[in-house]
Amino acid sequence: MNKLNQLLGLSMRAGKLISGEELVLRAVRSRSAKLVIMSEDAAKNVEKKVTDKCHTYEIPLLRFGTRTDIGNAIGKGQRVVVALTDQGFAQSIKKLFD
Repeated sequence: MNKLNQLLGLSMRAGKLISGEELVLRAVRSRSAKLVIMSEDAAKNVEKKVTDKCHTYEIPLLRFGTRTDIGNAIGKGQRVVVALTDQGFAQSIKKLFD
């Protein structure tokens, strides 16, 4: 998953990644999120909220790693959920999971 970490870091530096539950949910509602990535160790209530929102607004959702893995990839502390706002980055990351 080294390539995934590189793409997440690059999208963060490019300003095309949003982190934090409320900001991600806002991006999903406004449809500016092109892909949401949630850690596998997310709390059940966060998991349900994010999954339901992504399903309602038809935004793709991927589960990956731990909150520490995601945080390290984007150069921040622990992050449970992030959203990519750029279609190119989103497509590149989705291809890694196909």
